[in-house]
Amino acid sequence: MAADHSHSSVSHDAHGDAAAHEHTHPDWGTYKWVALILTLITALEVWIYYLPSFTATRLFVPTLLALSAIKFAIVVMFYMHLKYDAKLFRALFIGPLLIASFIIVGLLFLFNHIKIQF
Repeated sequence: MAADHSHSSVSHDAHGDAAAHEHTHPDWGTYKWVALILTLITALEVWIYYLPSFTATRLFVPTLLALSAIKFAIVVMFYMHLKYDAKLFRALFIGPLLIASFIIVGLLFLFNHIKIQF
């Protein structure tokens, strides 16, 4: 049997009228798959960390950063319910995150931690 995890709440619009809206949450199966995917990505990160041949390459840190970013996105989308919220909340979260990411990458270039070779 599948359980219904939706609930009704009352919201008020600009005119003060109450309107019922549905907000559905993921079921147990979705959380199970998300947890499995996060576990597999974490196991991959640990495996990559203990590969001596890969640790010495230039792809080591970018690979771990990319896998961490994927895990971050999955956690935010499902466990913080950002995937199921209004698009405005996504924009308010993702916008500053992108700005901060660009600033960090810019600072890495500025202080020569990332070098471009032509």
